[in-house]
Order: sequence, then structure tokens, then C-alpha cells
Amino acid sequence: MSSKHKIFSGITLAVAVGAFATFASAQQNPTTPQEGVTKQEKSERGGFGRHGGNKGMRGGRHGGGMMRGLRAINLTDAQKEQLRAIYESNRPNDATREEMRTLKEAKRAGTLTAEQQERFLTLKQQRRAQAETVQAQVLAILTPEQLQQIEQKKQEMKQRWEQRRQMREQNESTEKPTDN
Repeated sequence: MSSKHKIFSGITLAVAVGAFATFASAQQNPTTPQEGVTKQEKSERGGFGRHGGNKGMRGGRHGGGMMRGLRAINLTDAQKEQLRAIYESNRPNDATREEMRTLKEAKRAGTLTAEQQERFLTLKQQRRAQAETVQAQVLAILTPEQLQQIEQKKQEMKQRWEQRRQMREQNESTEKPTDN
């Protein structure tokens, strides 16, 4: 065997070993922790968003909805600091969050008493009012151009949702079997 052939074989072997090691390590570390996780376990760790646990509802750190739209606009460093301060000062405390989690679990289990139902509704209203306050504070620090960008993004999102809804309705009507 020539030395040129030996070098080529060595390089090929090294690449093959590297590729095999990469695939083997990917097999050992599954990226989908959902397998084998019960509903109870999801509930205990938060289950919403990719941030999990006590980071808020559906969508992570700063909630969802309009707050996600802020990523699409260019904020100044001062605005980013103001946003951090707003979010930090309006963050629910651990006791309230834990109480809400307990009440939700009781509601899911069907063991919610009338008193607990009343408390659950009160906490929900407080959270909704706080969210509106946060939204007002956030909107107050944005420039008119940034507000216009957010409004444009909202309109685009509404159009996409409408298109998806129409496609879903269309698919449902074509998938229904006819009685023959």
C-alpha cells in the first residue's frame, strides 16, 4: 500500500469515528424529555413554555402576547433596562404562585371548594389587572415608531391566524367522509 493511500485511509477512518461518536452521543442524550413524563410530573414542574417551572405562564420569562412582539423591534439599552425593571417589580411572589398552582391542581382533580373557587377567581383577576398595568407601563416607554411596528406585527399575526383558520376549515370539510 502506498503512503498516499494510507493517509487517505487514515483520514477516512478518523472522519468515520468522529461521525459515529457524534451520532452515538446524540442517541445517549435524548432531546425530548416528554417521553415517559406523566401529566402529574408536567404539572409539578410548570408544564408551560420552554422555560418551565415558575417563570410565568405560556411562553416563559416575560409572558406571551405583546411581550413577544418586543423582540421584533429595536429597543435602546435604556428601554431594555426599563423593561427589566418593570418585569422585576411586577413579578408575582413565590407564595402567590404556589397558592395558584395548588388551586389549579385542586380544580383539575375536582376537589375545589367554594371558598377555593372564590380565591382562585380573585387571584386570577389580580393577575389580569397586573398584566394590564405592566402592558401600560411597557407601552409608555416605547416611541411612536415602535408602537407602529408592534401594531403592524399584530395585524400580520391576525392575517396568519385567519389564513390558518380558513385552511383548517377547508381541510375539515374535505376530510369528512360522505355517507354512501
